[in-house]
Formats: sequence, C-alpha cells, structure tokens
Amino acid sequence: MQAIKIKVAEVTDLMEKIGKTIEVQGQEIALFLLEDGSIRAVENRCPHKGGTLSEGIVSSEYVFCPLHDWKICLHDGLVQKPDTGCIKTYKVSVEGKDIFIKL
Repeated sequence: MQAIKIKVAEVTDLMEKIGKTIEVQGQEIALFLLEDGSIRAVENRCPHKGGTLSEGIVSSEYVFCPLHDWKICLHDGLVQKPDTGCIKTYKVSVEGKDIFIKL
C-alpha cells in the first residue's frame, strides 16, 4: 500500500520545543518543532503507560514522557536505556508554510 501524504498543520502553528497534538484518520500524533528547525511527528503515547508525549519536555531530539520521564528519540522512536520500547514515527515534509506527514 502506498503512503498517503496529508497536510496536518502550518509551521506557524508550532512553538519550538512545545508539542502539539493532532488527529489524523483516527491516529493521535504529536508534532514537535526542534531547536534545529526540524519538525518531527510521532505516535502520541508512551509505550510504558500511555503518557501523552505532546505534553512532555523536549530536549535536543528527545521527548521525556510526562508520566515517568522515559526518554524517547524523536528521530527513530526508540526509548533510551535503561528503559526499552519504541513508538511509531512519521515522515514529515514542509512545503512553504504547510506541514505534511505520510501515513
């Protein structure tokens, strides 16, 4: 099945290091504008206890779950040691001011 490209927000909708929750086709996704200007999209639930990642603290390319402080990489979705697990990541593209993700 081919990936679907969907407009989800505009760059001006995001604040640096502050997550934004969006819902796309029944999937809750967290968008983040990182310090380096890149935008990341990930599943909005921590694999540990389902913490809402868009409410987490962002540092560099990581988000810390607001429930139990699990550190999760926003590039590949991997939970950092000593914890284990993974979340889904989404490919992001920016065209002008529009942000798209691929499902």
